[in-house]
Amino acid sequence: MNISQAVSKRPWLLAVFVAALVSVWMLSGILREGSAPGPLEQAADVGSEAQRAIPRVQVSVQTAKPITRFVSVYGRSAPARSVEIKAETDGRVQSIDADRGARVKKGQRILQLDMRDRQARLDQARASVTEHSTAYEAQLRLKSDGYVSETQIAETLAKLEAARAELTRAELDLRYREIRAPFDGVILDREVELGDFIKQGDPVISFVDNTRIIVTGTVSEKEARYVQTGMLAEAKLVTGQNVQGRIRYMAPVADEATRTFTVEVEIPNPDGSLPAGVTAELQIPGGEMLAHKISPSLLSLDAGGTIGIKTVNEYNQVEFFPVEIARSETDGVWISGLPETARIIVLGQGYVNVGLEVESVAADAETALAAEKPTP
Repeated sequence: MNISQAVSKRPWLLAVFVAALVSVWMLSGILREGSAPGPLEQAADVGSEAQRAIPRVQVSVQTAKPITRFVSVYGRSAPARSVEIKAETDGRVQSIDADRGARVKKGQRILQLDMRDRQARLDQARASVTEHSTAYEAQLRLKSDGYVSETQIAETLAKLEAARAELTRAELDLRYREIRAPFDGVILDREVELGDFIKQGDPVISFVDNTRIIVTGTVSEKEARYVQTGMLAEAKLVTGQNVQGRIRYMAPVADEATRTFTVEVEIPNPDGSLPAGVTAELQIPGGEMLAHKISPSLLSLDAGGTIGIKTVNEYNQVEFFPVEIARSETDGVWISGLPETARIIVLGQGYVNVGLEVESVAADAETALAAEKPTP
């Protein structure tokens, strides 16, 4: 007799078999609840304990120190004055007394035009003045006797004034044949050569005053309040020369496009050793302030992109303070915006968020030294 025949004759056996299977399945679930947790349950428990753990950070307690704030401005040096000398009369270049690059004094002759008929016209103008001056004086003496009318005297006086004007023009024309330096400076370029014919108004000499140089730059609208006319500033030229000068001009209105203010610093250059037209960095003192010196690596950004520093407050919670860089040095930066005494996070600031409770420990000497020195 097989199983199918037994089930068909006794159907209650199938019901007993199914009931037995259900009982075994239920008993297996009860036993599993009391058994040891599996790998997934263990991982979940470990994660919960990690979330409940308080993170540890290293802090350095720093007190702000008084420093002089400096406003850094990048600009370009230029001569204090630059002019293009033009001919004031016609003529041919007769002599050249100073070449390009020559340093000349005010009034020194640079070149000279030929005489042409200038002396003859000058002599004629002088003779005309003498003639009309004599006639005018004679008519004044005859006026009292009634031999000369007022009209005749006025006509002679007009001729005298015209002769005097012509004499002045002849004298100036003679003077203009010599082109002289308008001030102490250097000949930058010369447009003519010996024998060239030039007309009135033609450019002749490019002349610069480099006894003083001007460093021109722009100041941001946030730092403009620290800059005033007359302040002493230091300039570092790209050539490595460090010089001092005073601010001679500060724009009263910001540029509409850049929202910056133009600033000019005048620097003495009596021997002409400072080059013009080179890049320069200005350091303008902006007054005394309290600041902390830190490594640039400690600076971080908040969600809004604001630069700042993370600290730990008295309740062991992480705080974020927006800061400004007051001064940069080779071994660190000075920042403002922190409390006078601050517990600055020097290790672990990248793994904690603002408001999180942390366990703070004092940074060891090696860590503190690394925090004070910027990463090369």
